[in-house]
Amino acid sequence: MFAISPRTTTGRGTARRRIAATAATVGLLVLGSVAGAGTASADDEGVHHQGGAAATLDGLKTFDSARLDIGNGKTKNISAGLFEMSVDGGGQLQTYCIDIHNPTQSKAKYLETPWGQTSLGANKDAGKILWILRNSYPQAGDLASLAQKAGAGELTPKTAAAGTQVAIWRISDGAKVEAKNEQAEKLADWLEAQAQNLQEPKTSLTLDPNAVSGKSGAKLGPVTVHTDADQVSVAANADATAAGVKVTDKNGQPVTSAVNGTELYFDVPAGTADGTASLTTKATTQVPVGRAFASASKSQTQILAGSTESTITANATANWATKGAIPSATAEKNCAEGGVDVSVGNEGDSDFTFDLAGSTHTVAPGDTKTVTVPVGEDEAYDITVTGPNGFSERFQGVLDCETQGTPAPSTGGSGETPPSSPEPTPSGDTTGGTTGDTTTGGTTGGGDLAATGGSSATPVIAGVAVALLAAGGAAMFFLRRKKAAGQ
Repeated sequence: MFAISPRTTTGRGTARRRIAATAATVGLLVLGSVAGAGTASADDEGVHHQGGAAATLDGLKTFDSARLDIGNGKTKNISAGLFEMSVDGGGQLQTYCIDIHNPTQSKAKYLETPWGQTSLGANKDAGKILWILRNSYPQAGDLASLAQKAGAGELTPKTAAAGTQVAIWRISDGAKVEAKNEQAEKLADWLEAQAQNLQEPKTSLTLDPNAVSGKSGAKLGPVTVHTDADQVSVAANADATAAGVKVTDKNGQPVTSAVNGTELYFDVPAGTADGTASLTTKATTQVPVGRAFASASKSQTQILAGSTESTITANATANWATKGAIPSATAEKNCAEGGVDVSVGNEGDSDFTFDLAGSTHTVAPGDTKTVTVPVGEDEAYDITVTGPNGFSERFQGVLDCETQGTPAPSTGGSGETPPSSPEPTPSGDTTGGTTGDTTTGGTTGGGDLAATGGSSATPVIAGVAVALLAAGGAAMFFLRRKKAAGQ
């Protein structure tokens, strides 16, 4: 049972701030609610992603060798370079790791994520990583010019990728790491020395907020589009069409396309039976370089180095009723407080009382109450909000807000060592070196460090992941909405 933090906030101003923050969570949340008595959600059984790119890890593709200092005069050889991901709906991504001591999980699912929901949020130099990404490989495709700037002689794709990754690790993890190739090391030193703090890039596509509620006979919203794309398509989903609900602007004019800043409304006709509906926005665009990608399982966090044209979607939900409480529930990770902020709003005309983590709370009409549920770092959470008339919202995920510090080498006793992981299986443009993860300066006795913080496929990691899933302990950033009858 989760304990409830003493920090509980209520009010309309707080509601606006919390809703905006929740929308920035970019798909890590399941949002929406049951409006009125016994009204069921349209997508109860689905896994929901409310915005930003969703992708599957294909593995480490372009890499070379590096050497990590693990303390006490001992080092480990690791692989350093570019991963590739396949975007759901079409498109490819290239990423670097920003979590050196975590392994990757084969075919792990990733979601585009704000920096504040990852270890970058507490890193005062996070913007320097963005500078490195914009000024090195693969964004700097002219390797001869890049090598000349860095005084690095001659660079190849694999040594450029390794040098770039090493420079990033020094900032993201504070790691003592160097490229084994002399020219790659010169590039890493130059990038680290030249890097400047830049602002976090815009999201590819999100909606703010992505859950609204209110009375039938009104326009529910606004839902504001935030995107880096030139144009976004907008469509009411089948549940909205069946209920006669339209997606409009504030004047009631139908909307089928949008740009950054466009405000959308659910126009619910008077007399419409209590219910819920959704809309989908879609864009084809390149995901901005520097966007973070967090895993739906315990797989190392990545940061975007390059993108093809990719298909990105974002969804929003509306709930309505004619009278009584009209609740909605949202949640977001709160790395600063070490927990999950659960916000419950009420746009009805009577109080809404709900149970959360063993405590009961009441939200007055027009207000929102936010409760912080403490969660330990790297812990999976499973939080359910329940209320009258079958209201139930479930939020699942894993709190992964920190990088692991450089672990002390094991002496064969109780000391911890990094997770074991072999080199990635060569595939595609796998241009990496042939170094196995070996230890110099002494024996560690506890297994080898994951390549680039991990490999793309390993029976050991896969077996552990399957076991965790079977036990119900697998950490998922995807958050599910469940039918009340199934709780």
